[in-house]
Amino acid sequence: MAESSRAESDHHPARALAARWHGHLADERRRSPHTVRAYVATAHRFVHFLEGYRGEEIGRFGLLGVQAADLRAFLADRRAAGLAPSSAAREMSAVRAFLTFVAEDIGNVAQLPRTRAPKRPRTLPRPASPEDAMALAEEAGEGREAWIGARDTAILLLLYGSGLRIAEAMSLKANALPIGRALRVTGKRGKSRVVPVVDAVRQAIGEYAALCPYPLVGEMPLFVGARGGPLNADLVRRAVRSARKRLGLPDSLTPHALRHSFATHLLAGGADLRSLQELLGHASLSSTQIYTQVDAAQLLDIYRHAHPRA
Repeated sequence: MAESSRAESDHHPARALAARWHGHLADERRRSPHTVRAYVATAHRFVHFLEGYRGEEIGRFGLLGVQAADLRAFLADRRAAGLAPSSAAREMSAVRAFLTFVAEDIGNVAQLPRTRAPKRPRTLPRPASPEDAMALAEEAGEGREAWIGARDTAILLLLYGSGLRIAEAMSLKANALPIGRALRVTGKRGKSRVVPVVDAVRQAIGEYAALCPYPLVGEMPLFVGARGGPLNADLVRRAVRSARKRLGLPDSLTPHALRHSFATHLLAGGADLRSLQELLGHASLSSTQIYTQVDAAQLLDIYRHAHPRA
């Protein structure tokens, strides 16, 4: 936070609460840096809207007086600004969490106002075929310095072969070397899980480690940038976009789509939902159940194209 913004928060009770919420989310709730930034930005945005909507400065206790009509007005304002239903739903979730924090901080646990969040469309992940996933990983490593290409190939194979989120791959430490048959990763909210590592992934990581010009030891990141520091995930996404374009693959084939592909292919191969939930690190089974829809959609597509009576 800039010095001017920090000074403003110090003199603005509601914004000071939003600033303190930042520490609560990061330190006590152990939310990811991206989530913390997004939630706190929403809290400040809500305070700013509320002051304009009511025509008065909002203090600490003013937040406790928020009504359902205020939340509906904020939601309408965000939707009018072009926010998609799924994004608007996330903002409402952040506002409710902020108001809950305020109520607990002040010591007033009065019931919060209720309003219905916009309905999120249930979109199905678009999995890649095994051939496309492997081709993308290999192509992403072409045309650049050998060790950087090997690094990006290893990361993408890890997303597809072990079902990792890209942030989880970035958080791996060098002390994980040499990679064995399984790997412990830390996911959302600091939860750890063990994922399998197939031969192709293990070999790709070994090749990258052998080529990397920087020492990969101890607590330093396993995947490093061109200068030896932590790798920015956006560089991997950029490599994927270029490789995807060269291969003529659809825009839907993102790094995260490789994780979807891992899940869908395991389910098609007979994995049960509970096992898949553990491998993906989902907090609830409902997050995993969407992959049954993906599999059904694929089967229906095969049926329509192959069955003589379809």
